[in-house]
Amino acid sequence: MAENFKVGIVGAGWIAQKAAVTLIDLDGIECYAIASRTLSKAQDFARQWGVTKAYGSYDELISDPSVDLVYVATPHSHHFDVTCQALRQGKPCLVEKAFMANYRQSRAVIDLAHERKVFLAEAIWTRYQPVVQTVRQLIAQGTIGTPRLITATLGYSMGDKPRIMRPDLCGGALLDLGVYAINFVRMFCDADITKVSSQCVKSESGMDLTNAITMTLSNGVLANVQSSAACVGDNIGVIAGTEGHIIIDNINNPQTVRIHGRDRVFVREIKVPQQITGYEYQFVACKEAIAQGLLEPLQMPHQETLYIMQFMDSLRREWGVRYPMDEE
Repeated sequence: MAENFKVGIVGAGWIAQKAAVTLIDLDGIECYAIASRTLSKAQDFARQWGVTKAYGSYDELISDPSVDLVYVATPHSHHFDVTCQALRQGKPCLVEKAFMANYRQSRAVIDLAHERKVFLAEAIWTRYQPVVQTVRQLIAQGTIGTPRLITATLGYSMGDKPRIMRPDLCGGALLDLGVYAINFVRMFCDADITKVSSQCVKSESGMDLTNAITMTLSNGVLANVQSSAACVGDNIGVIAGTEGHIIIDNINNPQTVRIHGRDRVFVREIKVPQQITGYEYQFVACKEAIAQGLLEPLQMPHQETLYIMQFMDSLRREWGVRYPMDEE
């Protein structure tokens, strides 16, 4: 029997737990190691989720020769240093969204990965799900005619969580939630953004709590997206064309695709395949890409990560939302 592909998780928070739940039920891929800043926290995590190795420092996990992929699950404010460290040691990395704090960090990390010839991917999980290809095929087949309007909303009432309110943790709705809405547009229409209009409501700490972004694309599509860390959104995405529209029930983890024709007449509904959590597809994609000797996943190329990071930088500049990393 072939040996499992071993994943080491850096960071032991909620997102790491979701990854562990996923990997427990995923054939051929193992949740092998967990690293936290304190050994006791890593050991507690390992006991709870059946992880083989527990480390009290990120260095130890990265240095473990058995780790095939480092999954960086820290807040996005802390992605840069640990990813650079892993890449310098030749460790392939899957880095949670938002990929980095800003474009400058993203460019530096991707350049390092190419220089060292080490695999690197952004863990924007929606990009890897099979439903993406399903919707792309519907559009390509002319099911809704020519796309003209894309709308998407993502909102969660997140209270005063530090990672949302604090600049040093790259707070705000944009990097945490808005990145999904922007990716929703780009997944189904990757034409250049030629014009932007946006606004946001900020917290007392200067972080964007709710934002609205209108994008004019070079192919004539208009996209209007909203994200909020201050309210419960419907989280629906709609792609409207000249002959009908497609409704996706949850842009953060689609479960149902509904197709409507002219006059909004219901045509059919597509249910996505049963998932473990939806995270499994990004781990499988990384395993396959590494086996093929690729430096990036086909589902989320580095240039696309850079395009979106640069776009989000421009939005934050317009809003006056600044992180300490922007001054480095």
